Amino acid sequence: MAGKIRQMIDFIIDHSAKDNPMMERVIKTKMILKGINPAKYTAQSEDEPAIISKLENMMQTFCVATSGTHSDTPKKPSAGTIKTAFSKLATPEACVNEIQQQFAGMEPAMIIFFSSIHHAPQDISRHMHGGFPNAQVFGCTTAGEITSGHMLSGSVVAMAFSAEAAQDMKIEVIQNLKQRSAIEQALHHCSIHFGQPVASMDPSRYVGILLIDGLAGIEEKVIETLGDLTNVPFIGGSAGDDLQFSATHVYANGSCYTNAAILALLKPGIGFSFIKTQSFRFLGKTLRVTKADEANREVLQFNDKPAAAAYAEALGVPVSEVSKHFMRNPIGLVVDGEPYVRSPQRIKGDTMFFYCGVKEGMKLSLLESTDMIGDTRQAIAQAQKKHGSISGIINFDCILRTLDLRQQNLCGEYGNLFADIPTVGFSTYGEQYIGHINQTSTMLVFG
Repeated sequence: MAGKIRQMIDFIIDHSAKDNPMMERVIKTKMILKGINPAKYTAQSEDEPAIISKLENMMQTFCVATSGTHSDTPKKPSAGTIKTAFSKLATPEACVNEIQQQFAGMEPAMIIFFSSIHHAPQDISRHMHGGFPNAQVFGCTTAGEITSGHMLSGSVVAMAFSAEAAQDMKIEVIQNLKQRSAIEQALHHCSIHFGQPVASMDPSRYVGILLIDGLAGIEEKVIETLGDLTNVPFIGGSAGDDLQFSATHVYANGSCYTNAAILALLKPGIGFSFIKTQSFRFLGKTLRVTKADEANREVLQFNDKPAAAAYAEALGVPVSEVSKHFMRNPIGLVVDGEPYVRSPQRIKGDTMFFYCGVKEGMKLSLLESTDMIGDTRQAIAQAQKKHGSISGIINFDCILRTLDLRQQNLCGEYGNLFADIPTVGFSTYGEQYIGHINQTSTMLVFG
């Protein structure tokens, strides 16, 4: 039998995207990140049981879901619906007091914050929750902090949302990250809270924020499971610990967690969109993953050759020198001309380890870094044009980008890009947007 895979792909896209070009692209990207390239299959393609099984899992959710109920149209925000604050004071208590002063006159409904591990995780979470007892408060540890006009370290940055901006929300802590049932339960609680199945929620009216332990190494599974269960877009970052790689933490309502994720499902009262920018050009060379240990983000072979040797050959350098090129020359899974970056971490023998998941059969393009400042400036300008004005940005920015900026002495210039926009963010150990990626800035933009 042949052609069943093509039929299933078309059915899922038609049913889920409903003639929405943006959603069609999201669905295709989800498939590609699962190792299913829609362009590969035709009505004559042989049926592959493993691919059919993956597609059946996708169909179980979306093909039984009813259409999402469209809510009221988002409004332009009033002045002061989103505010930002930061503190570099020495103690958690002093930091929170200073942040309270900067939010004076506002009654936040939601606060997201990012904190250096300079502050004891248990203490900063407890003080932030105690300082804003009427708000939903969540966040994580960092490898550097971002706020309007500044790239910082050793600080706490926060963004407060009024009830107008954060019309409704549900925050869930997922502690058993390897268990699909734990993620399903979190989304079930969200369905109960909002009074509708997450599978049928309108992705133009709801958005998810995902903060996850950056050392758990489980981001792909979590974001893939979320993508299986809902078309609501999730964006976020993996918590850091100032490059100590010892312990990273996520926070929710006064508590502190490791080996866990914070899932915040938000219904904004204002418009929102996304920025994904990564500042790379294609070098015209492809590395196909022919042998991999997917669970450990380990590539044993590219193009049927030892991975390190194949990567060195593509760069035109000796294997002994390839680690010098990791930051400037990662590789990317290309979807509609846009790379989803996978950054090399280290070499052990002939094997290459990555900061992001790779699957056998993936075709990855060799990349070279370009103008991060110019690309980010252009992406912000496009978002401003789309919304008319921007009331806030949450920026999940890869630590490898931060290290590159530091190396080029460009941190001040990068921070200035956000000087006139209420912004918070942090340097992450990985970014989430549709999938898990590296060396990228993923931003949630509020209009």
